[in-house]
Amino acid sequence: MSEQTIALVTGANKGIGYEIAAGLGTLGWQVGVGARDEQRRESAVAKLRANGVDAFGVPLDVTDDASVAAAARLLETGAGGLDVLVNNAGVTGGGRQRPGDVDLAAVRAAVDVNVIGVVRVTEAMLPLLRRSASPRVVNMSSGVGSLARQSASAGEHQTGPLSVAYGPSKTMLNAVTIQYARALARTNILVNAACPGFTATDLNGFRGVRTPQQGAAIAIRLATLPDDGPTGGYFEDAGVIPW
Repeated sequence: MSEQTIALVTGANKGIGYEIAAGLGTLGWQVGVGARDEQRRESAVAKLRANGVDAFGVPLDVTDDASVAAAARLLETGAGGLDVLVNNAGVTGGGRQRPGDVDLAAVRAAVDVNVIGVVRVTEAMLPLLRRSASPRVVNMSSGVGSLARQSASAGEHQTGPLSVAYGPSKTMLNAVTIQYARALARTNILVNAACPGFTATDLNGFRGVRTPQQGAAIAIRLATLPDDGPTGGYFEDAGVIPW
């Protein structure tokens, strides 16, 4: 394992993912920019390097087994290992998601990337993380994944639009986060879910009220937790989010 902390951020070629990579890079970390699109990936790497970040590209499609396996090999042989995994790549699923008018393809797309993709990448990277002195896994969730905030009893505190694709996929991601935290409780791997808030990205047509840099802050905080930090939690800038 390299003495330099090594992080992989999926979906890091733009938006919140890019800002997470930039923020971790300012700490002196080596950052893998995970992304499918070669041109956007290499453009992001070049921009990060121009700003002094030790960045490198990681070809990565979280929906493809072979791509994820190749990314793990690249990190092991090229970078020397992995200390921090930020599962940031995500999609809305597109299509119709309102109950009563649902495009099942939208549900499949959201779950494939936001849940199965996270499991696929995490499973592939766990052998590398186990060798790290202070490994961290951060899963980028959303406030709409909170059942407490989505429930009818939440009243005026309800959050997000009606959806049976994107929102529920983040709820399932939260459940997956808990399961990994439970399984790894006797190890030094801390696993947490992060909510960036309503951030202006292409995911929401840039309708968000927070900047990508603001949205990245919680992920950076969880990626840099001390060894006695929390695991199995769900956090936003203001603190703990009810599940």
